[in-house]
Amino acid sequence: MGKPTGFMEYERKSSPSIPPLERLRNWNEFHTPLPEKERKIQASRCMDCGVPFCQAGVDIMGRTTGCPLHNLIPEWNDLVYRGNWREAYRRLKKTNGFPEFTGRVCPALCEVACTCNLTGSPVGGKETELAIIEMAYREGWAAADPPDVRTEKKIAVVGSGPSGLSAADLLNRRGHHVTVFERFDRPGGLLMYGIPNMKLEKRFVERKLGIMEEEGITFVTGADIGKNVEAGKLLEDYDRVLLACGASKPRDINAPGRDAKGIFFAVDFLRANTKALLDSDGKAVCSENAKGKNVVIIGGGDTGNDCLGTCIRHGAKSVVQIEMMPKPPEKRTENNPWPEWPNVLKTDYGQEEAIAVFGSDPRIYETTVKEFIKDKKGDLCAVKTVRLSWEVENGRRVMKEIPGSEQELPCELLLIAAGFLGAQDYVAEAFGVERDKRGNVATAPGEFATSVRGVFCAGDMHTGQSLVVKAISQGREAAKAIDLDLMGYTLCG
Repeated sequence: MGKPTGFMEYERKSSPSIPPLERLRNWNEFHTPLPEKERKIQASRCMDCGVPFCQAGVDIMGRTTGCPLHNLIPEWNDLVYRGNWREAYRRLKKTNGFPEFTGRVCPALCEVACTCNLTGSPVGGKETELAIIEMAYREGWAAADPPDVRTEKKIAVVGSGPSGLSAADLLNRRGHHVTVFERFDRPGGLLMYGIPNMKLEKRFVERKLGIMEEEGITFVTGADIGKNVEAGKLLEDYDRVLLACGASKPRDINAPGRDAKGIFFAVDFLRANTKALLDSDGKAVCSENAKGKNVVIIGGGDTGNDCLGTCIRHGAKSVVQIEMMPKPPEKRTENNPWPEWPNVLKTDYGQEEAIAVFGSDPRIYETTVKEFIKDKKGDLCAVKTVRLSWEVENGRRVMKEIPGSEQELPCELLLIAAGFLGAQDYVAEAFGVERDKRGNVATAPGEFATSVRGVFCAGDMHTGQSLVVKAISQGREAAKAIDLDLMGYTLCG
């Protein structure tokens, strides 16, 4: 695949990003694609390694390495290198219906597993994927392609995030009539309201949704199943129902002063900001913004980083990101070999921007909030933090506070980005589906049918909080299960 000696002749080259201080002036994506000639050279680095770990999508030591969608990465690298972009698009679409999203927000699990990591830098599969799909849109290859034959079967998909859209796409292509219900005012779920614009511009989400509508999928917004729409109505009107509502129950921080004004869950904050930008054509941000405020973000993951980049664009006075875990090492340790996921320090775009603006890394490790401090009006004015140590008790690692390590940080805005605790209760209760001990909708191992006949589940609502690429994979597998259950055989995929 590619040029046999390409990985030895060419160094990895990534799409350049706009410098932090410059890109903070707006909410746009900030990577500039490589020219077509250079992209071909990068694709030629795919080394014909014999065993394409990049498309394996397997779990090793609890972390996924390789593409969960099993994208045919060596194949479309070779096709791009040879200039056959249209066939590269066909091979890409065979496994992934949404490369315009994964090409922007996926953490590139394929690159983690690339064999080139053994002696150098991995092949840039993620950027090649994005180049292929954008070429397809420019050339008209990605235009709407409605199914020629309809089955007259009706399917309701509850939730329009990546898993719901992925399932809807395959089921519609199969010929079923698909209606997607979304509780908010715009479809797209996490893609629309959970990921900020500078990471995924909403025009690309709207572009894909428009094509899906042209292909026959119906989107119903403002439909909050279990609240303003009865679950029984869906069970009565549709042949099958897929629950794809995500793991949208945020983990709270219960400490004294939690009722202070100025504390928000990260997902609510990001949604409000994106909605304000969309409603004002990019001219306004949410009313509860970070301008002139000292901000503390609890959580060191992707959502916390997205909050960081958002608050800096608001014009925050200062931003601190608190992480309970120890600081990761700069390089792989001996007990973390390839092709395992590299447990190393990652400085994402938000941290890069904070360093550029404030002169230092905003992250504080092995720390948690012990108290929220209010002023006389009940507004948040500071937080008391405490350092943590990790100790072993009865064979388990536990966190313990370090006496005397308390510190008070000024804070008028605090964002909780500490993860999620499974599906929201009212949706699962409305359908009467069983849940597991983690709060996710329960199914048999490796299956998607719930305890209620005709009701299926996919995505984070099924597995717990995960990645967009995994949610897309879940949606595809759930579509196959639904089609098989409906028809006795499946043509999905």
